[in-house]
Amino acid sequence: MILYAMRSDRVTLCDVGPRDGLQNDAEILAPGVRAELCRRLAATGLPRVEAASFVNPKLVPQMAGAEEVFAELPGDGDTVYAALVLNAKGLERAVAAGAREIHAAYPLTDTFAERNQNTTVAAAAATAAAIVARAHEAGRRATVTLAVAFGCPFEGEVDPGVVVEHAGAAAAAGADEVVLADTIGVAVPGQVARLVDGARGAVGDTPLGLHLHNTRNTGYANAVAGLENGVALFDASVGGLGGCPFAPRATGNIATEDLLYLLGREGVESGVDLDGVIGVSEWLSGVLGRELPGLVHRAGPFPA
Repeated sequence: MILYAMRSDRVTLCDVGPRDGLQNDAEILAPGVRAELCRRLAATGLPRVEAASFVNPKLVPQMAGAEEVFAELPGDGDTVYAALVLNAKGLERAVAAGAREIHAAYPLTDTFAERNQNTTVAAAAATAAAIVARAHEAGRRATVTLAVAFGCPFEGEVDPGVVVEHAGAAAAAGADEVVLADTIGVAVPGQVARLVDGARGAVGDTPLGLHLHNTRNTGYANAVAGLENGVALFDASVGGLGGCPFAPRATGNIATEDLLYLLGREGVESGVDLDGVIGVSEWLSGVLGRELPGLVHRAGPFPA
């Protein structure tokens, strides 16, 4: 059931294009080009950009040179550049590189955890909690993202009770935010509404966010379901790029410009310049030499 009385009228967006958008792409961009993408996104007014992940470049070559990316980004300013880390070593690298915000993530099924991070759900949850604690010791904010919260490509449906339990545990560990991720794009609006409601009861005052993919063309409907149920934090990817290297047939995130168009027409404030993000998508399309999955950068805003 969608509870319209809980609707958010202002949201915070984090563009994950430089990380999630590019991590599974056939084209490997140099660190300098990825840093330029980050700066262009920041210029649109985006308050947060996930700039890189500090993971093993042998496993994810698209993310090689994370330190070089951060070396070309300003250490202050209105836009916070975040880093994804999966273990203590990654955290050390991210802090040393100057990342102002740390994003920890882990899957909620053992099969996905084994294939994605060579671990179990229980061990990954403990690692995420340790990352949060150490990030705070280093003076950084820390977000925990719960992957495959709406469905797993290997184990199928994920028990909502498990999701709620881990959301509560992440909040109890001190996470500044807890994000529910539809990693393979299987969620539908009613499911989003129910899971957001259950997770909110577990996280208390900790902000709850959504990381949505549009793999099965439900991503934007799911964003509305989250919005109508009080979610005010969304991840999105410029141009609709994205996909998990360890999830079969996983495709793009919801496009930042498409989400901005939807929010703007619904009267929801974000502080981000839609025309600016469209321009970044057009630039990135030229860099990659192909059309990107998003639609608004092709159709244009309305009124034009």
